[in-house]
Amino acid sequence: MWKDEVLEEIYKIREEHAKLFNYDLQAICDDLQKKQAASGRLIISVPLKQPSQQSNK
Repeated sequence: MWKDEVLEEIYKIREEHAKLFNYDLQAICDDLQKKQAASGRLIISVPLKQPSQQSNK
């Protein structure tokens, strides 16, 4: 079976990070948001587009 080394490394890092917070999703998200804010990078957030309501004629 073919293995993607890059994906395997990402999975390993993600698992280690989750384990630090006892797999608590809220704690994981809070930590990632803190890291994002501390990075000093410009964050661009675009709201999701709602599907347009087209009438069937």
